[in-house]
Amino acid sequence: MERTTEYRGFGIRVELENVAKDMFDVWFQIEGPASSQGTKSIGERTKVFAGPYSRRWAYLVAELGGRAAVDVVLSLGLLPQQKDVI
Repeated sequence: MERTTEYRGFGIRVELENVAKDMFDVWFQIEGPASSQGTKSIGERTKVFAGPYSRRWAYLVAELGGRAAVDVVLSLGLLPQQKDVI
């Protein structure tokens, strides 16, 4: 199962893999305006630790992990800042 959300100009793709009844391992991948040297998270799948999770928790922790990765990329100045649209 897969879902993609947008955050600060980046796409966060979440993939779930069923490992037991109603339990999932989860990965996230961020895709942005350009890839950056020294940042593993952009374009590569990153597994979320401490799984498996229920479906709801899997989506939540992966999206939060993706958002944290985007915030790190932007705070390090590796890519131009994206302005939030309210």
